[in-house]
Amino acid sequence: MTQGDYSAKPDDALVRASQKGDMVAFEELVSRHRDKVYARAFSMMRNEDTALDLSQEAWVKAWQRLAQFHGDSSFLTWMTRIVINLCLDQLRKQKRLRAESIEQLEEDLGGVERQMPVITPNPTERLERSELRERIDRALGQLSYEHRTVLILHEFQELEYKEIAKRMECSIGTVMSRLFYARRKMAVLMAGWKREESK
Repeated sequence: MTQGDYSAKPDDALVRASQKGDMVAFEELVSRHRDKVYARAFSMMRNEDTALDLSQEAWVKAWQRLAQFHGDSSFLTWMTRIVINLCLDQLRKQKRLRAESIEQLEEDLGGVERQMPVITPNPTERLERSELRERIDRALGQLSYEHRTVLILHEFQELEYKEIAKRMECSIGTVMSRLFYARRKMAVLMAGWKREESK
């Protein structure tokens, strides 16, 4: 079945096909509702990058949890619920971080001498930075070509999803999914090496 055939199908038919592992049907759902899901994330986060990341994560979560969708509500309502929960989690996290940084700031401003600029250079800092770069390169080398490319284009070249999709000749939904898995793999690799070092 071609992409054109999918565009005429109702959401519930696309969901049923997606639940059987049909990625093209799911990508049709993404392109159909992506803007509404992003708009909801943006209305809560008021930041374009954060809203994009969270709406992307919501689509990946939806793909992973499709079996849990039983059609009690519309697919869009279900998707909206997922993105709202992700935004609420993020807002809670930000609130906690803000509270911690305010406490830290109060501590740091405790003594005048603490406000003096630190001039002594840290000889290990440059070394740590080059080690970190080496580690990132090594982790990138362990990703598949698709995952590595999408990560480099988004994180290092700061391209937008639609620009990456054009370059990689795939849909925006595929870009979102690859980016999510690439980030997760990088995090696992980096955390693994950190654990090894602390042993």
